[in-house]
Amino acid sequence: MDNTNPPTTVASVVCSRRGLLLAAAGGLAALGGGASASAAGSTPATPAAGTPAAPPPAAPTGPFTLPPLPYADNALDPVVSANTLGFHYGKHHRAYVDNLNKAVAGTPFADMPLEKIIAATLGVADKSAVYNNAAQHWNHSFYWRSLRPQGGGDPTGALRQKIEASFGSVEACRKELQAAATSQFGSGWAWLALDGDKLVVTKTGNADSPLGKGQKPLLTIDVWEHAYYLDYQNRRADYVNALLGKLLNWEFAAANLG
Repeated sequence: MDNTNPPTTVASVVCSRRGLLLAAAGGLAALGGGASASAAGSTPATPAAGTPAAPPPAAPTGPFTLPPLPYADNALDPVVSANTLGFHYGKHHRAYVDNLNKAVAGTPFADMPLEKIIAATLGVADKSAVYNNAAQHWNHSFYWRSLRPQGGGDPTGALRQKIEASFGSVEACRKELQAAATSQFGSGWAWLALDGDKLVVTKTGNADSPLGKGQKPLLTIDVWEHAYYLDYQNRRADYVNALLGKLLNWEFAAANLG
């Protein structure tokens, strides 16, 4: 559904900053983002035998779809429970997709990939509903891939070398991610991203991401309350530390580093 020549009414709002956003989005590992997915390899992992699979996404009512989870809905237990995943994925993420389809219906955005919608609506006041739902759809699709069962540990290969060159050590990088995720005021995200030739840890509020700064996200931690409150209540630090130690998907980050 990629329209390589969007109508000028949309293209006119795409400035050089948005061009950087699109460049940063290029080459990311698969997000499984339905009509908007732009990278290869989005087939979800097969759940282990005897493990209940996450409920399948409902039939789409617009150009964008809720991507399947890359693991069973209880695969992240006990760090992220099936109950939390059911609400977070099945309710919150689904609502972003549904609201995005409503917001783009009958507009040129309906024929554009997700990254171009985000770029074209970033900072445009009367397109905030489109931007917020598109960006949250992208962010959540990216977040599911940033986690994996039996994750955590240490990265290897080129990613480890890049982390050590940028932060001094893997442990220093992990501490920066922990600090960013726990100190983000209100709702938002903590990210490991590539900024030029250097890796950085950054945090963003609400629906924003490093894409808006021309950076390339490698992985993320969701610190909206709906990501952890059913399991951890107000103990965000416990949730963040558990993700870092047991679920972080360094392989996904390495694939995004490319």
